[in-house]
Amino acid sequence: MTSAVDTPAPKEWRGRFFEDLQPGDVFRSRLGRTISEADNTWFTCLTMNTNQVHFNEPFASGTRFGRLLVNSTLTLALVTGLSVGDISENATANLSWTDVLLPNPVYVGDTIWSESEILAARPSASRPSVGLVTARTRGVNQRAEVIAEFKRTFMVYRRRAPEVTDGFPVTADAWRVQR
Repeated sequence: MTSAVDTPAPKEWRGRFFEDLQPGDVFRSRLGRTISEADNTWFTCLTMNTNQVHFNEPFASGTRFGRLLVNSTLTLALVTGLSVGDISENATANLSWTDVLLPNPVYVGDTIWSESEILAARPSASRPSVGLVTARTRGVNQRAEVIAEFKRTFMVYRRRAPEVTDGFPVTADAWRVQR
């Protein structure tokens, strides 16, 4: 039996395709992301969210949280984004997010990772170059607390789909740096 430690990394990473996602597979994000005050303030302003708990420290300190609370839609976007490299880098469309839960608050300075489990995968009946995948994903902070959970269904390309191309701009120029 070969373990993940013994398996070499691929020379070229193209993300996972429909064929690579089987029910029961679990993927954990390789990277975590620390949320800064600037992230929270910018996201809150960009989305026109006027709830002061996200940007007014004196107001936030008087709430049950006692400090600035990270905007929950930023939390969802971040957890989703952290899962993309694992399960949906080759997706062509998100079809739904359901069962969204936010069991613990997120604060500026928290570091978030994502974990996803594939629940279902089936070929598309109408689009032969894709399959439909449903996963549950959760965000976990540095204290090992679950801060978000949701189900997401997305359409993902098959490995040999005509839409899947290598977009690297291959050059005819010779290397200038010597070996």
